[in-house]
Amino acid sequence: MKAALLRYRVMATVVGVLLIVLCLVGLPLHYGYLLFPEAMPKGGAAYDLGAAISAYLGVAHGWLYLIFLIMAFMLGRKAGWELPFLAVTLVCGTIPVVSFWAEHRATQRTIAEHPELQPEPV
Repeated sequence: MKAALLRYRVMATVVGVLLIVLCLVGLPLHYGYLLFPEAMPKGGAAYDLGAAISAYLGVAHGWLYLIFLIMAFMLGRKAGWELPFLAVTLVCGTIPVVSFWAEHRATQRTIAEHPELQPEPV
């Protein structure tokens, strides 16, 4: 179970960071010309950077999110999560910043319900 928790936490963090970069950097740069046409013209450096971030990170996030779903499902089965808890955990991986709350929530619950996962005191 310890390995399943670690895999879940790593994937949740990676997917969360990529989603934040995609939504808070890539998409605003890519579509900024709609709001600020003079400052961020279509075809300019900011647009090109945003388009590249959106294209590459969007695809990476999509594939990594599928791996995250598998890791979360596997952990949920091993830890004995109920379906509503598992569903909320899976859906929260699609919401920037909220995914970190869901990872913390799932980790704390799993550790609380499985004392063998408690970190050893230093």
